[in-house]
Amino acid sequence: MLDELKIFTGRAHPRLAEEICQEVGVSLGRSEVMKFTNDNSFVRINESVREADVFVVQPSCQPVNDGLMELLIMIDALKRASIKRLTAVVTYFPYGRSDKKDQPRISITARLVADLLQVAGVDRVISLDLHAPQIQGFFSIPVDHLTAVPILAGYFADKNLDNLVVVAPDAGRAKMARQFAKRLNSPMAIIDKRRLGNDEQVVMDNVIGEVAGKRCLLVDDEISSGGSLVSAANTLQRANVLEVYAAVTHPVLSGMAPQRVASSPIQELVVTNSVPVPGDKRNSKIKVLSIAPLVGEAIRCIHNGISVSTVFEKE
Repeated sequence: MLDELKIFTGRAHPRLAEEICQEVGVSLGRSEVMKFTNDNSFVRINESVREADVFVVQPSCQPVNDGLMELLIMIDALKRASIKRLTAVVTYFPYGRSDKKDQPRISITARLVADLLQVAGVDRVISLDLHAPQIQGFFSIPVDHLTAVPILAGYFADKNLDNLVVVAPDAGRAKMARQFAKRLNSPMAIIDKRRLGNDEQVVMDNVIGEVAGKRCLLVDDEISSGGSLVSAANTLQRANVLEVYAAVTHPVLSGMAPQRVASSPIQELVVTNSVPVPGDKRNSKIKVLSIAPLVGEAIRCIHNGISVSTVFEKE
């Protein structure tokens, strides 16, 4: 076992870091994060971390670039303070959608972020429901890819909804839908989706599977503008479903997304706190579940040299 466990955080999501610390049973590490008048970021670690096993909690959320830079500078500051090992806890991975070169002359930015983290000195990464699982392969260090499926599926299992069908909003989320369907002992369906350019407009025409007269649970890894999820809910409504629910890991909820959800056929949108969900992004349809127990258990396993797969075996 390594020496003392310490957890630090930047300014992206301090509340999540505090919840994780409560789960693990340690105090949040003391640090100072600020910006100079010239817009340069500054980080100082305000306690000894020599030979410590350090975890830095910093998901990607607005302002994304500031948060990423804070993470890189904090990693560098900790490595220069003679720590033993550093794990970046990036519950929502920066630029996770930019995972491939699907247009001419563009960046594979998720790979660039992986390179930046490794050059800064990260020894290990914890992330949650990556938009593209192949992002793990962008690293030459261990990546623990957690999933919020047990947390979200458990919530709906407790609701005990009858005639439930799990629905993937596109083929890319079919694997996630299968995981939900297995845990909820329900059939699944898939919506045929086509995206129009880079402006997040989508076309959804057909539902593959039996959904008429059923309660449907839409599942996805993130909701940003809300356009795709609401379009999927509208498609299901046209297919004469009984009710529509949604479970999403990362509630980015940019722009008018909360209002779109509020006026949509979705009865309830259940998300996690992988990124902050401030009061102005919440409404009566949005339910937020904490991932702190999941991440805290993963941190304990890593610190004590136990396989992280035990986190999933307990669910």
